[in-house]
Amino acid sequence: MNTTLFSRQGLRRGLVLFLSPLTAFFLTQLVYGGELLYPLGVTAANYLCCAALFFPLCALTAKESLCAVILHAAAVLWGAANYFVVLFRGNPVLPWDLTALGTATAVAGSYDLTPTPVMVAAAVLLVALAVFLLRWAPGGRLRPASGGAVAVRALLLLAGVWCILFALSPKSLEKAGVKTDVWDHAGAYRTGGVLAEFLCNTQFLSVEEPEGYSAETAQSLLSAAGESASGVQATAERPNVIAIMNESWADFEEFGNLSLTESVSDYIDGLEGAVRGHSYTSVFGAGTSASEFEFLTGFSMAFLPSGSIPYQQYVLSPTDSLASLFQQQGYRTLAIHPGERTSWQRDQAYPLLGFDDFKCVDDFDVPLETAHGGYVSDACNYQQILWEFEHKDPEERLFLFNVTIQNHGGYTDPDYPTQVQLTDCPGEYPMAEQYLTLVNESDRAFAILVDYFSRQSEPTIILMFGDHPPALEQGFLDKAYGVAQSDMTMGQYLDKFRTPYVIWANYPLTGDQPGDTSLNFLGQYLLQYAGMERTQWGDYLWSFQREIPALTFVGYTDAAGRAYSHLETNDYTRRIGAYAIVQYYLLGFDHHSGS
Repeated sequence: MNTTLFSRQGLRRGLVLFLSPLTAFFLTQLVYGGELLYPLGVTAANYLCCAALFFPLCALTAKESLCAVILHAAAVLWGAANYFVVLFRGNPVLPWDLTALGTATAVAGSYDLTPTPVMVAAAVLLVALAVFLLRWAPGGRLRPASGGAVAVRALLLLAGVWCILFALSPKSLEKAGVKTDVWDHAGAYRTGGVLAEFLCNTQFLSVEEPEGYSAETAQSLLSAAGESASGVQATAERPNVIAIMNESWADFEEFGNLSLTESVSDYIDGLEGAVRGHSYTSVFGAGTSASEFEFLTGFSMAFLPSGSIPYQQYVLSPTDSLASLFQQQGYRTLAIHPGERTSWQRDQAYPLLGFDDFKCVDDFDVPLETAHGGYVSDACNYQQILWEFEHKDPEERLFLFNVTIQNHGGYTDPDYPTQVQLTDCPGEYPMAEQYLTLVNESDRAFAILVDYFSRQSEPTIILMFGDHPPALEQGFLDKAYGVAQSDMTMGQYLDKFRTPYVIWANYPLTGDQPGDTSLNFLGQYLLQYAGMERTQWGDYLWSFQREIPALTFVGYTDAAGRAYSHLETNDYTRRIGAYAIVQYYLLGFDHHSGS
């Protein structure tokens, strides 16, 4: 049979080659939950992105029907992956997430991955498509009797290379109408296409040089801050310092819109001698490592790409942090996290940040106890802290940084009993009620920790703060905040990223109180209460936060508590630009400065 391009079979194969990228795009959007209709430019951009995968594969294998099935299977999986990631953390898959696949795999078991009806329907369509294509074009090979096949495959390869060049050019994608939205990635994926938006976000993999940057300018800003910043009054205590970043710890009760069967923060709210407040984070629902990076280093995610993973992208050489500062003062520095050792690449980042040791769940010296989803409880976590204290040399001083895991997302464990409910709508928000029950347990566990150290003679200071609020039912969040997200002012939107903190010591705390702050500044208050001298960078942060006490990726506040977006230009713009210059310099992005 004549199987040239213009034969009946050739035309069928031509249709498969032409239509597959288009149908794969719409299948991805269907599974993800995107729009039904798209502008021509957006459709064309996504078509070319799919073709960048499809055409070269066809050219290399000469099996266009089989390649079409593979492409559509990948479309279903890609759409489903993004759907679930949005469901669990609020953002879809971003380019830098590919470096954290191990972390994602480690926690995936705690989430409900039940396919939606649309996913089931898509899987049925995929099977039907596979049967149809593989029967309609037996063999599915571009092997006409003439030498035309070589030309067809060459054209496909050339077309594929052109599509690849287009897909890897964020500027080309933007010209076609694919616009990134760092404030709403999930929405952008719905309107701009999951694959094209993902590729368009690759432009944020590199950090842009701040306007007006030079190494000399950065050094001058640091020197000036050191001259103006107030010093820390050193104390003779040399206390042990315990900093706890509590997973997904948020204070939904502070907004006054919830009626619960019991408060979930009774102990901490009534703790005498403690300093309490709220800090703003740069992430919501996920992104734990970004929060610990901000707290430990004082650097802000405001000047780094949206959703980036600092430990895997920027902490690639020795980096100054609270840990390295305490290490230089003769402290033993220890990090504890009851999760996987390699999560967020902590095993490689912690030594570079100045930690002498790192203990993961496999290294615990106390019996493991879990709360929900197999996660180690806060009570067990704190028993390990007590073990470390009891087994250290009495003359040794300890800086211990603990990242908890009890309250991690996936609040759907049917075997974990819910004890805290909303009195006006019990059972309506099961995820939120399971989360609130967990936070209540965190409050009780912290009481045991404080009680132990209140009976010790060695001076010890404890700071606990939340890394980010949890991703829960949107209806519950709207109820807790008292406003729907679509109707939020800038200040209300920034409040979505508030988490509580508490600072307590078994000796009197003296010094300035943080009030509302952000995680990149919170560490400087810990140093103040511990009587530790600040570094030059610490002096800069201390001076900066006098004028702008909270600075995050989302926005910032002034000393009067007014909230601002980074998109606006005002009297603070120049000051914030200076922060970006100093951070760029200290993170070593200026390779010419030798920093």
